[in-house]
Amino acid sequence: MKRINLLLIEDNRLLREGLLAMLKEQPDIKVTSSPGNSDAVTKARKVKPAVILLDLGLRTQHSLRLVGQLRNNAAASRIIGMDLVPVQEDLVKYVEAGVCGFVLKDATFDDFLATIRSVARGINVLPPLLTRSLFSQIVEHATRKGKGNPFASVRMTNREREVIGLISEGLSNKDIAGRLHLATDTVKSHVHNILEKLALHTRLEIASFAHTDDGYKK
Repeated sequence: MKRINLLLIEDNRLLREGLLAMLKEQPDIKVTSSPGNSDAVTKARKVKPAVILLDLGLRTQHSLRLVGQLRNNAAASRIIGMDLVPVQEDLVKYVEAGVCGFVLKDATFDDFLATIRSVARGINVLPPLLTRSLFSQIVEHATRKGKGNPFASVRMTNREREVIGLISEGLSNKDIAGRLHLATDTVKSHVHNILEKLALHTRLEIASFAHTDDGYKK
């Protein structure tokens, strides 16, 4: 079994030691810890962790600045940010800085483990609680900077684009089926695929997505 080399950066001693003790019990994880002071970058450079679990609320130094230092000194490492309820705009900054996943500090330990293992496999992870707000924030942020729709590169079939456009007009699955001469179950399947491709959860979010790009409102 290939073990995940993990560096835990947490300046709360009780939390750090508690997580360290539980993570050491996992046969597929090899963990090293740092209190988040000046030795964090040194340890990352020495240990070369596959995953870095970083407290975004460090008292000892600025966590966002530390992300940049970690990226410069351990470029192959994938970083997971830990926080209670992160501010949406801060999340965008961390994503842009190179953070690959987030986990809330009140998550279950199973959620912690699932996030670590997913990020180690190359999957970017966001807690479901934050998906909608971060989606909206990234769209707004990118538009404000003149970069256009950051999700424009998501590959959609022509039929999926038609369904997105009709959802944005407020049509139900039954109405869409009638408009496109499809079975209602077929429309449901298209909606399911759209939600998965865009990492969304509701039809309202699909409609919001459609209004970020005129190309989806045909």
